[in-house]
Amino acid sequence: MGWWQVNADTLAGSRFVVSPLAEAIASLKVLERGSAAHPGERAWLDAHQPAYRARQAADPVTAQLIRAALGPTWNADFLTPTPDPDAADPAGVSFEEEVTRVREAAPEVARADLLVSSGSRGPLPAPLRRDDLPQRTADTLEWVWRETVLPYWARRRRIVEADVVARTAQLSRGGWAAALDDMRPGMRWLGGSRLQINARNYPPRELAGARLMFVPVTPRTGWVSWEVPVRPRYAVVYPCSGALTDAEGTPVPEALGALLGHARATVLVLLDSPMSTSQLVALTGQGLGSVGRHLRVLRDARLVQRRRAGRSVLYYRTAAGECLLHAQH
Repeated sequence: MGWWQVNADTLAGSRFVVSPLAEAIASLKVLERGSAAHPGERAWLDAHQPAYRARQAADPVTAQLIRAALGPTWNADFLTPTPDPDAADPAGVSFEEEVTRVREAAPEVARADLLVSSGSRGPLPAPLRRDDLPQRTADTLEWVWRETVLPYWARRRRIVEADVVARTAQLSRGGWAAALDDMRPGMRWLGGSRLQINARNYPPRELAGARLMFVPVTPRTGWVSWEVPVRPRYAVVYPCSGALTDAEGTPVPEALGALLGHARATVLVLLDSPMSTSQLVALTGQGLGSVGRHLRVLRDARLVQRRRAGRSVLYYRTAAGECLLHAQH
């Protein structure tokens, strides 16, 4: 199995990072794969895959490049640069800043990375023996971001930030094992400072003195990456939880509705995943003032709590709120 030796200092200094570039790469993987993990992703794919397929068909070199970069078991390293936590401001690093690192990759490095990701035992195919591979890759990512991600980014970012709050709460309640075990398929805390990354037979890596980042994305995909500059940094990109649900289909226990009022009980039930006030307004159809009043009452009763995540304030159920809800089932 592939695992990392992660000491206490590395874990203590680890952090969650929001990466627009990672979101674009994950979306590119879904567009290239062509299969959806859930109905919401199916609708997004139906809306954008035809234009993506047309773009790739008009540029066979780039189409071959992207297929090779998103290889059968490994991504080309130049396509998935590891986020730099020192470059991020409190609002997060921008897509334009991140994609520059792809564009500025050395051509010889890109070609070497493609040999690994494509699993080729010989030289690259003739169409890929060229110097503009990083430029073509960055152009594709820019198109994916502009056309298929940016129109939804405000909502996606809220989901990503909600996942960060939920993971942080898991960490405080159950330690790193609770926060990491279900982060991505094949990943779990083994004990003895060992973090299993996947079930493949890769050699272990020692992360002492490195910076470790966890990067949530909304598509159901993920990967790992690392860079070894002056201070090594590693990243685990994982599919976040907490996709928005349909409030009309949200069952509110009858007794809970009688106790709190149906509208307020609906807010409590929806907080399975941390959400902002604006998310709750969109889901419930209630006015901003009404949702705010419900949240204030629930907070005063210590059934919900709030936490800032980036630019958002997210609400989540407390242990008392969980007990009240589960007592109704």
